[in-house]
Amino acid sequence: MIGGMDFDRAPFHAELDALPWASYTHAYGSAEDVPGALRALAGDDDAAAHEAQSELYGSILHQGSVYEASAHAVPFLARIAAAGIRTVDALLLIGGIAEGGTDPDPGAASGSDPAGTAGVRESDEAACRRAVVAQLPLLLASVRHEDRAVRQAAAWAAGWTGTAGAGLAVPALRDRAAVEADPLVRAELRTSLVELDPEGSAPAAAGAIGPDSPPELRLAAVTACADAGLPWTRGLHEAVLELLPLDPLAADRYDHSRGEPLHDISVTLLERDTEADREAVFALLDAALRSDDPEARTEAVWVAMTACELSRSAPARLAPALLAAAEADGPDDGSGALSALGRLGARGALAADLLAARAAGDGDPADRALEALVTVDPVRAASLLARDLERRPRAFQAASGGPGDALPVIPYASELLGAVRRRLATMRPGGTTPFRVTALLASWGREASEAVPELLAALPSHPLPLTKALVAVCPPGRRAEVADALRERTATGPAHERFAAARALHELTGDHGPLLPLLAERLAGGGGGSDQLIREAAEAAAAIGPAAASLVPALRAALNSPGGERNNPQMDDDIAVAVALHRITGGVAESVPVLAGVLGDRDGLWRRWTLVRAAEAAAGLGPGARPLAPVLRTLLTDPRLTPAAALALHAVAPEELDTGHVAGLLLDAAEAGEAPFAAVDALMVFGTDGLSAEHRARLTELAERDGRVVRTGLDGTVEITDERLRARVSAALRGA
Repeated sequence: MIGGMDFDRAPFHAELDALPWASYTHAYGSAEDVPGALRALAGDDDAAAHEAQSELYGSILHQGSVYEASAHAVPFLARIAAAGIRTVDALLLIGGIAEGGTDPDPGAASGSDPAGTAGVRESDEAACRRAVVAQLPLLLASVRHEDRAVRQAAAWAAGWTGTAGAGLAVPALRDRAAVEADPLVRAELRTSLVELDPEGSAPAAAGAIGPDSPPELRLAAVTACADAGLPWTRGLHEAVLELLPLDPLAADRYDHSRGEPLHDISVTLLERDTEADREAVFALLDAALRSDDPEARTEAVWVAMTACELSRSAPARLAPALLAAAEADGPDDGSGALSALGRLGARGALAADLLAARAAGDGDPADRALEALVTVDPVRAASLLARDLERRPRAFQAASGGPGDALPVIPYASELLGAVRRRLATMRPGGTTPFRVTALLASWGREASEAVPELLAALPSHPLPLTKALVAVCPPGRRAEVADALRERTATGPAHERFAAARALHELTGDHGPLLPLLAERLAGGGGGSDQLIREAAEAAAAIGPAAASLVPALRAALNSPGGERNNPQMDDDIAVAVALHRITGGVAESVPVLAGVLGDRDGLWRRWTLVRAAEAAAGLGPGARPLAPVLRTLLTDPRLTPAAALALHAVAPEELDTGHVAGLLLDAAEAGEAPFAAVDALMVFGTDGLSAEHRARLTELAERDGRVVRTGLDGTVEITDERLRARVSAALRGA
């Protein structure tokens, strides 16, 4: 009997101990700790049970992922729930494991039949879903429990049993929905029914959106209609606006996958990728952004930013409403609309007057307004930033490159250069300001040459970043003066500072005298101060070229054992050494085997960028690297590696390439958002004028489609990065 049976712990513990938990795996390796956590969850000590629950979420349900041990834990969690011991907690764990699972493959072997008819063992995800489906009698009995929280948790968990559980679960959940009185439980039942049977349950959901239904149920019905693929109607639009703000209505739901309803509804509609659905989202957000309710505006601003990351037409369409939200907020920017306007770039130009007025104020709100103005109207922002550079850290960061240096820098302005020069005189050691100053000055280049005196004065306090700034801005007439200062720095201070100065000196003047002994020291392991000593030294040696011949023995000695197990940084070191040996000696005999060893090892974690670097290095070797062609061809079908592999093959064995086939692979990679810039650049190298009609149409679609090609990146960078890609594709089409 649910919640009332006597729980005999002795057989529970005995059956736990009978399983080989140490041989099962979870997120952290061996699952030998799972029995102890399950015992604690079933025990009398509430504190220990709470800790055990947290441990289980971290191990067998780690960030929504499930493992071999997860399926084996399900029957024990079900027994705990059935005994009325922390029933809701146990049911939620069971539901989470089902959510992380997948429908079983009829052709794969289950855990009870390891051989199976097909001889293929089912995945951990399928085993987890199968284990939860086996507990459906418990879940469906629990939806009739006297405790509302138990009914709600069971209804949610049952909704994740997939096709294998739908036949049993759908009729039982419908029967319960017909008599359930609690709004939250009704909402959970409605969502689960649409999850299990969208076609059969959507009409009932559509009938529950009216004002006669409780708000929680209305919201669940609206979400269900969107999830089921029903057309977005005026009634759905009005229901959402009447219910705003939506987040409080979902706060007590166990359906955390839809915990931000306005966001979830909008993303669902945008991903349908039709003009009607996009316009439905824009109309909904336009109205929500103009709401009198500050909480509703805050929800809408967050969703508007997401819409701009997904849709190329969103910025222009939502800019007026975002401006209205910013005006309604007043100076405190409670909804975050000012920051959202900054994400629009030039499409937010209609807000420039408001942003400039707010930026003239005091404190953090003024800084955030100026930060937005930097991207909306950078010329206008420059003069405002120059007036108060030290008290505008957010705006200064945006002006000097933004997060990850992905946003555009502010254009050169003499008054801003004057402010930067004054800032150079007051900078203290540490912090990010020297790096921001360097990024900004480097972007201006020789236009910022008047800052050389201040850079030289600040160099002893900030040697690492400012050496780069000096090289970037130094005019010919001051080269001797700057060179003397850098040369002096090569003889004093820590090794990594001397190395930075010597490298900058070589870049500025070609003088490699001070650099060679420092490189020898680094290659011998005596440089200290960095985890990338070998790679940096090899790259600097490659830049010197044949004049670095004395370093060849040290470079050879720095190579890792070819047959040994290497991590990614060690492989990156070997790639840099291979390039250096080629640049210095002019031969490829030593470099090809090194790169072959890296390119042939694709099994390690996070190997993508190491393989890209190896392919780029292979391209630099030219036709002499023809022996690498077979392994490079194996990389072509991985969209993340296609551009680098294609360019390498173009350089080392062009006659072996089927350019039409490769063009299709490059377009596949670009369309998937995998290395899209590199893919488009590679297409231009191969020649866009030779594209087939089909490939040309696909390239055109890449430029003209509404959905962003770039979908991931640091916050605030997706839109601008995608617009840059769009411009790159358009240039390729013009070239064709």
